[in-house]
Order: sequence, then structure tokens, then C-alpha cells
Amino acid sequence: MTTLRLSNEARALGKSGIAVSPLAWGMWRLAGDDIAAVRALIDAALAAGITLFDTADIYGCDVPAGFGSAEALFGRALAEDRRVRDRMVIATKGGIRPGIPYNSSREYLAAALDDSLRRMGVETVDLYQIHRRDLLTHPQEVAGALDAMVASGKVRAVGLSNHSPAEFDALQAFLDQPIVATQPEFSALHVAPLFDGTLDHAMRHDLAVLAWSPLGGGRLTDAAHPAGALLAEQGVAYGVDAATAALAWVMAHPARIIPIVGSQTPQRITAAAEAYRVEWTRSQWYAVLEAGMGSRLP
Repeated sequence: MTTLRLSNEARALGKSGIAVSPLAWGMWRLAGDDIAAVRALIDAALAAGITLFDTADIYGCDVPAGFGSAEALFGRALAEDRRVRDRMVIATKGGIRPGIPYNSSREYLAAALDDSLRRMGVETVDLYQIHRRDLLTHPQEVAGALDAMVASGKVRAVGLSNHSPAEFDALQAFLDQPIVATQPEFSALHVAPLFDGTLDHAMRHDLAVLAWSPLGGGRLTDAAHPAGALLAEQGVAYGVDAATAALAWVMAHPARIIPIVGSQTPQRITAAAEAYRVEWTRSQWYAVLEAGMGSRLP
């Protein structure tokens, strides 16, 4: 019987030439003012072998500190020891602004990038992603903005978040460099990328796939959910919990998906690295898929 096994070896971030870990740590819930606590999270991620750190300028907009606060908090933690930056691949995103809600004009993105760099206290972002599609900006203008970022040395590689394959292709047609990453929502409870062409497109174009909300907003840790129960059962077999098994389920896909761990506790980040221990048979993996979908495959 075929067994799907995971690897903890670094892999390429698309065609960028940048090597990244098979897991990422995300900061969409990073908040507060305790720099020591943030540094503990960073240290836990690095100790777990995580080198890809994902944030966005909008992260923090739902807390009192407001828009940009997650990047700023991350930057304050980096300022404690600048050597830590050299151990990271930093990804951020721009293009969403509450009240607009989307702006990917060349002028806006140029200013958004500079603001992100300033908040984080870094000179370069390794991966800059358009967060969501701005329907009122032509892809040629977006491409011009991204090309200028790379030409300036402020960005090493570019990616897209929450974009369809057609939107990807429209933008790539005007770019002078390859888009190297796509970031869809993907979990056993949000399986659209399996069927809407997102993952097939990524494999065809050698894209890194960064999956946000790989735990289904935490619902996959609930043993009362059929998919959660199967993940918990699989986890027990390998000495991990349901959350870690859920990450392993995402990683077993041949697109070599990189799940973004959103936990804000060092212990959970450490536990996420145990995902590599989990193995799957095809029948086990498909059983979780069907449980998450709530229907049988044809």
C-alpha cells in the first residue's frame, strides 16, 4: 500500500532561488505590546525549523493598535537582535485598505511597500504579495509596480494571495519576472483549490503554495466534526494532536503546500513541527477530504 511521507527539507520558493521551510509562521493574529513574548514566538518558530515568516500591512486592523500594527510589532522584536533577520525569509502583503477596500495602483503599492519596510525596520522584503485583486487596476499597472519594487532592490520576489489562475495569468503576462508564489485558503474544510484549478496551476508553473487557515479556523481541532475526528485519530497513531495532523494533511498534496501556522503560543508552534512524522495512505487522506466536504467523491 502506498504511503505518503513528508519531508522537513527546505524547498525552493517557486523560481525565486530562495530556499524556505515546509512550514511558515503567520502573524495575522499578532497583537499586543509585549516584545519579549513576540521574540519567544520567533525563537520557537526558528527552533522548529521554520524560516518563512508571513505577515501583511492589514494585519492588526481589527485590534486597537490598528492597520500596520502586526508589522510594527514584528519590527520591534527584530530590532532586539538584527542578526535574527538573516535567518528568515520575510513575506508581506499589500493592497487591502479598510474602507476602500482594494488598491493596487502603482502609486499606492509603492507607498505601501515603503511603509511596510519602515514598520518592520528592514531594507528588503523577500516576498511581496498582492493581497487581493483590485478590480479597478489594470494588471499592466500592477505589474509595473511589482517590477519597480524588484528593480529597486526592496523586494526579492513577488507573489499573489487570493487570486484565481486567470488573474495570475493576466498579471504574469505583463511582468518581467515570474510570480513565484500563490496564497489561497486551503484546509480539509476549504477544499476549493483542489477543484478550481489553483493547485493544478501552481504545479504547472512551479509555484510555491502558501496555505492560509490550514486548520479551518480551528474547527479541525474539534473531534465532534467528522474531519476533526479522523485527524485526531490519525494524530494519535503518530503521537501528535489533531491540529498537527491537519497540517500534515495539507502538506501531503503533491503541490508541496506550505501551511501557515497562525498560533500565537510557542508550544503550539513547536508542536507544528511534528507534522513531518505523520504518514498517510491514500484511503486515509481521501477519507479526511470526504469528511471535510460532507459528501462522497464520485
